[in-house]
Amino acid sequence: MTPARQEHVPELAQAKTTVLSVDAMGGDKGPATVVAGLARFLAEYSQARAILHGPEAELRPLLTRAKISADKVTISDAPDTVKMTDKPSQVLRNAKSTSMWSAIEAVRDGKADVVISCGNTGALMALSMLRLRKADGVNRPAIACLWPSRNPSGFNVMLDAGADIRADATDLLQYALMGASYARNGLGLKRPRIGLLNVGVEEHKGRAELKVAHDLIGRAAAKGDYDYVGFVEGGDMPSDRVDVIVTDGFTGNVALKTGEGTATLISTVLREEYNRTIFSRLAALLALGTLGRLRKRIDPRRVNGGVFLGLNKTVIKSHGGADATGIAAALALGFRLGSGGFSDKLAARVASAAALAQDAHNEEPSTTEGSEDGRTK
Repeated sequence: MTPARQEHVPELAQAKTTVLSVDAMGGDKGPATVVAGLARFLAEYSQARAILHGPEAELRPLLTRAKISADKVTISDAPDTVKMTDKPSQVLRNAKSTSMWSAIEAVRDGKADVVISCGNTGALMALSMLRLRKADGVNRPAIACLWPSRNPSGFNVMLDAGADIRADATDLLQYALMGASYARNGLGLKRPRIGLLNVGVEEHKGRAELKVAHDLIGRAAAKGDYDYVGFVEGGDMPSDRVDVIVTDGFTGNVALKTGEGTATLISTVLREEYNRTIFSRLAALLALGTLGRLRKRIDPRRVNGGVFLGLNKTVIKSHGGADATGIAAALALGFRLGSGGFSDKLAARVASAAALAQDAHNEEPSTTEGSEDGRTK
């Protein structure tokens, strides 16, 4: 980065705007797609500015072709890229010249409000934890994603979507508290309804840590300012029964990828069937408005962008294969959270999580080993 640009970046942050720190590299479709999504986003959000991280020689022509002005986007030159195949441990040792490191540093230094990256999820989480640090009281950060649902907002929140495949009962309680805060700030819900994902709604079902978490989350509901609906199943995820679904990262990531694949399958099959004969094409023409609305509701690109919860700053992980529409959606989510001061609000909520967890544990009844169904007594 030249000295002139180093002086220009803080000026953007000092203005009454929301500045997004965008990692242009690392996505499956390359920086051209990121710039195309950025152009779509900026056309709708006049109060937004961006710092674009990556090789300047490659990014400058893309911005010129997209007709994005220099007062909207500043380039931070970063010659190297974190590859999808890189292991987080390797990235931590050799990341300082990468676009991902540069994007995180801009937020750490106060030049931008939110990090957005399409890159390697494990590396992004590892670098974010190293440079931005976990919020006080957080054991495991989580990735929260929006799930299309029948609720008035059109979405539910699900976490963890893949930050960590493990989660004990206390972690799940923290996820519930962080998810409730995200639902308040991201969806405008004053008192979110929390559900714990399980293989059934009956209390005797599920692993031991789920049964303990069930009790902890229920006991913390009053102080956490949410309603706990109990166990929920996979079929409840798009329902209007719950606002926040809590689960471990392994289960959440499998559910997320399954949902995205199913939505794509439905769109593909509908398109194939409506193009099969002249009569089906006529039917498609008559149903064009309905099909358009259906496609929009189930389009996974509209809800692209998982939020890393439990860090001192806001980091958004875009899907690695996102197109320009998906990139624009992730940037719009970043703008909403950044302009609303989400990271400060979440930090305040998380600060009370440890105390709530301790209170819930103190109230927890002792377990009786060898009981028939394994439930607490």
